[in-house]
Amino acid sequence: MNQHRIVINPEVHFAQPTVAGTRVPVYAVLELLEAGFGFDTIIHDYYPTLTIDDIQACIRYAVNLIRAEEVHIALAH
Repeated sequence: MNQHRIVINPEVHFAQPTVAGTRVPVYAVLELLEAGFGFDTIIHDYYPTLTIDDIQACIRYAVNLIRAEEVHIALAH
C-alpha cells in the first residue's frame, strides 16, 4: 500500500489530513467506520472516488498517530 495516500495541504480543510487527490478528510472516513459502515458502503454511498486502499490508509494514519503519541502520567503523591 502506498504510504503517501494521506496528505496535509494548508489550503484544503484547514490543513486537516485528507486522502491524496481528494478533499475527503481522514476524520470523516474514520467517523463512518466508527458508525459501523463497511468499506463498500463508504465508497458506494459517501465517497465514490475512494478506494479500499484509501480507507485502509486512513486507518493506518490514525494508528500511526496513536503509536507515536507520548503519554505523560502524573503520579499522585
